[in-house]
Amino acid sequence: MRKITLFIIILLTGFSFQSFSVNLKKTSNNIAVSVASSPQKQQESNSTVVINKQLLKGFFKKYVNLQPYQSKVTTLYENRQFHSIWFAADCQLVPLALQLYAKTNLLAEEAVVDCFDYQDIIDRIFDSNSTLPLLSYNETEIMLSVLHVYYVQNVFDDFDRIQLQKMGWFLQGKELNYNEFLDALLKNPKLLDYAEKYQFAQYYKLRSALKKYREIEKNGEWNTIEYDSTIQNYKPYDSCKTISQIRHRLYILGDLKEDSKSELYDHGLMNAVLRYKKRMGYYPNYFITPQQIKQMNLPIQDYIQKIALNMERCRWVDPELTNSREYLMVNIPAFELYYIKNAQEILRSKVVVGQDLMQTVIFSRCVNAIVFSPYWYVPESIIENEIMAAMKKDKNYLEAHEMEWNNGNIRQKPGPKNAMGLVKFVFPNPEDIYLHDTPSKVLFGLEYRAYSHGCINLEKSRELAHLILKDNPDWPAACVDEAMQGDTEIYYPLANEIPIHMGYFTAWVDDYGVLHFYDDVYSKDAQLKALLFQE
Repeated sequence: MRKITLFIIILLTGFSFQSFSVNLKKTSNNIAVSVASSPQKQQESNSTVVINKQLLKGFFKKYVNLQPYQSKVTTLYENRQFHSIWFAADCQLVPLALQLYAKTNLLAEEAVVDCFDYQDIIDRIFDSNSTLPLLSYNETEIMLSVLHVYYVQNVFDDFDRIQLQKMGWFLQGKELNYNEFLDALLKNPKLLDYAEKYQFAQYYKLRSALKKYREIEKNGEWNTIEYDSTIQNYKPYDSCKTISQIRHRLYILGDLKEDSKSELYDHGLMNAVLRYKKRMGYYPNYFITPQQIKQMNLPIQDYIQKIALNMERCRWVDPELTNSREYLMVNIPAFELYYIKNAQEILRSKVVVGQDLMQTVIFSRCVNAIVFSPYWYVPESIIENEIMAAMKKDKNYLEAHEMEWNNGNIRQKPGPKNAMGLVKFVFPNPEDIYLHDTPSKVLFGLEYRAYSHGCINLEKSRELAHLILKDNPDWPAACVDEAMQGDTEIYYPLANEIPIHMGYFTAWVDDYGVLHFYDDVYSKDAQLKALLFQE
């Protein structure tokens, strides 16, 4: 189980790839030598370490706490005909070994801590001044392979799939090929620091944010803002000590460029308050309520932890999503949808998601069709729990709501009253969830927008339909609008499916580098925290 820590590990310094050398016990009994077919090749490779299955079994029998890594490590060597991974022909470690060791000692930067068993032995490999017994070539070789699997598993691999489903994350997950990844790292060790092909890009943005917030914590400027709880709100041109404290808080967070230390709520502070509210998911106005100050006063550790939790969630997302030419993402806590095309955000829209008792499910699928002027086929649960009771009170209920019986079920006819609105976007899924328009536009003006039965209601549904079909000659803008205003359902399958991800990120860095925090609407942060922060 991966664990997260909130402490900072001091950056390792003083290493050099060119000058680095390793003390190893050179005992002929412990060194396996590969035999080349020609004298020239033999001279170049006669010191190469070669591992076999018997040596691997003996190693993991000796270091019993490392046995969970045995299968993956064995596979690495099988794919390399049991030749050395970590030693060059001159018995010097390859550059990746030092990079791996340094990164493992900086796991806090990756929002991960998990004490590596036998860390003292790993340290000996890289400490030329150590007076403790040195490892043989073979043990050094295998120990570094274990370290590699340990690091990649903690930083790049996703969570236990069964555990994810128990938490309501029905993701297909990413299939990380450890062998392929090792080949890429050996060619370019810097991939350990930034490997967008193997990691969801948002991960690296959050990692930068984590570093910033830990620096704020270290500087000790996260002081409590004092306020009068009887005051309804603080507004422009108010003047008091609380205003100066809010000013300083927004300054260290980066919402305000300079701290004048003034107690007057002036124009500069107004703009900073707007920026702060937008990235915290609040309705953007100039009033500062006691509840919002209470939020500001949460310990800096809470924000650090929230960033770390969402870095963990990034590990669960297949990075291929962002490599797609176009894709859609719904961030449930943000109540927003993003449409990305050619690596650019071309649409952002407010959404209404499932209420707490009917939560929108988290999964990834592909939009394969657009339905104009759709019917709404009422789910059985809604028929049983809502409509049947309404029909008992009003025998004309179906007619009044433009509904009709259809093969033993109830459906609502196309039109402005239809619960699906004027258009819906289809991505087949077991939960029968759609992305669709809605006649209840008033909900988009609310700060909290978890009111649906599980589907995603989209404010800019018309705009999304236009953008998806923009380059389709069969669907000029006028035809799109006409199809949405009809009384007959039109089903249009897309030639190219569009990936869509239902995400749950309570911390998110946008394309402009701005860090946003959102309320944990389904209490999933607490659930993940209980797993990752367990002792």
